[in-house]
Amino acid sequence: MAEHHDTVRHTLDILAVFAAISSFLQVLTPVFGLIGAIWTLMRIAEMISGKPFAELIRGKKNDAEQ
Repeated sequence: MAEHHDTVRHTLDILAVFAAISSFLQVLTPVFGLIGAIWTLMRIAEMISGKPFAELIRGKKNDAEQ
């Protein structure tokens, strides 16, 4: 009877780990979506301007010097 009790306990422990991981990933999914959206906007800005994004951010200072 003790072996059956231990088996049930280990099974519930494994299920708890999977539940914790899935909950953690569910929280991270919107964060990764936001990062992907920002990255896409940066790439679009680079394609439109033809300059690296770092130059676009510092563009006002560099444009004034030229």
